[in-house]
Amino acid sequence: MEQHAHTQHDHFDAEASKIGMWLFIFTELLLFGGLFIVYSVYRFMNQEAFHLAAVELNTTIGAINTVLLLVSSMTIAVSTTTLQLKKKGLTLFLLGITVIIGIVFLVNKYFEWGAKIDHGIWPGSEHLKTAFSQGEILFFGLYYVMTGLHALHIIIGLIIILFAAHRVYKGTVNENRAALLENAGLYWHLVDLIWIFLFPLFYLIH
Repeated sequence: MEQHAHTQHDHFDAEASKIGMWLFIFTELLLFGGLFIVYSVYRFMNQEAFHLAAVELNTTIGAINTVLLLVSSMTIAVSTTTLQLKKKGLTLFLLGITVIIGIVFLVNKYFEWGAKIDHGIWPGSEHLKTAFSQGEILFFGLYYVMTGLHALHIIIGLIIILFAAHRVYKGTVNENRAALLENAGLYWHLVDLIWIFLFPLFYLIH
């Protein structure tokens, strides 16, 4: 019955936004897919150097961030279910938890990058040029580009989730018009998926 209650305009909006989000996700996967290929080629050519450079990374922070993102994927997935069940308060609570986890991820990343920069390990630094081999310099270059790009996606994801949460609060996103929240969830799952590839490639190869 609810299906018939939707106007044709609502249905079209939801479908169009879903298709738009999937196309966007596809372009994102192409972007990161290209970077993963570049990483694979350089790693194949500099296996020993990549092993040595990976030792410099903090596996514990990487592992904590992986667990955090997996939990946040669950909270945002459950939030779409609670919206369908008309539990607006619980939906907003779950979205709040997702946002907090995303912010904690970024704070961890900030401290991790900060520790590297304190040790003079950043692209173009004198210490990097003099103390590390060309292969290790490549590793850190890829590390900063790929984890930095991923952090940017986390920030974009958080903005989308906050926007969706605001619309849920206002009531314009509800059990009959859930496309915005579903799209926010899709994007967040993409961000998590990318990290699940980044974590072993950079942190677990030694």
